[in-house]
Amino acid sequence: EMGDPDELRKGEAPWKKMSKEELERQYTPSRWVVRLGAEEALRTYSQIGNEATKKARATRRSLLNVPYGDGDAEKLDIYFPEKMSEALPFCMFLHGGYWQSGSKDASAFMVNPLTAQGVTVVVVGYAIAPKGTLDQMVDQVARSIVFVQKQYPRNEGIYLCGHSAGAHLAAMMLLANWTKHEVTPNLKGFFLVSGIYDLEPIMHTSVNDPLLLTLEDAQRNSPQRLLEAGLAQPVDPTCHILVTVGHHDSPEFHRQSREFYQTLCRAGWKASFKEVPDVDHFEIIWKLTQPDYVLNQMILKTIFHEF
Repeated sequence: EMGDPDELRKGEAPWKKMSKEELERQYTPSRWVVRLGAEEALRTYSQIGNEATKKARATRRSLLNVPYGDGDAEKLDIYFPEKMSEALPFCMFLHGGYWQSGSKDASAFMVNPLTAQGVTVVVVGYAIAPKGTLDQMVDQVARSIVFVQKQYPRNEGIYLCGHSAGAHLAAMMLLANWTKHEVTPNLKGFFLVSGIYDLEPIMHTSVNDPLLLTLEDAQRNSPQRLLEAGLAQPVDPTCHILVTVGHHDSPEFHRQSREFYQTLCRAGWKASFKEVPDVDHFEIIWKLTQPDYVLNQMILKTIFHEF
């Protein structure tokens, strides 16, 4: 007899039983790569991001460093498809880096494959720690979306794609208060890639050194916790949320993704879950440079309603 699954869920989270060393290992994605060493994986990831961005800037019409606010980091890059039109779908990409590294200037992974299919891609910059706080980053992402909606009011849908910490920031947009921003963006889909949705375990790792999250900060910024508490209802029944995790991501990343997906389903969102075969935490996003990659295909099918 298993008992009530909800009661089971309220049992202690598995991370609470882990030693400090094990928790650190679970939340250090480079320790789980299978093909390269940790350092080499991180280096390759940066290199591919840099090259993809150079290529996108050389081959696509773009508007670079467009300010969406007054802060130094509050800038975004817009890459257009060949066929220009007012009514295009927009895919906005939020880079990862544990809220403390990474940059829009090395994150144009998806630009060429998506613009080739008629999607405008926006790569968003935000103020990483220690300069920016998590609350500021969440606010910046909301304002970047509002900016795109106001600039391109006839868009055919805004889709948010976030990787790792970027997936967390994207997920927080499910809870955004758009009335405060005086415009409700036409959000039609979320692609959450290898994300973290409950920040509490992060507080007990070195990830928190530059973030300085208190328990209150972590709870206020945990989409997992906020959705469980029933703080957001789906507004648009056609809005699709795709939660993905890499086959070689750590068990904690797997647990976080699966639990967030289950919570979305319980809360009535239209969600699907995909474990991407044979990729680690970095390959899952750098492969977006390849047009035939399964994740690109899923993103395009969602944007062009080919289900």
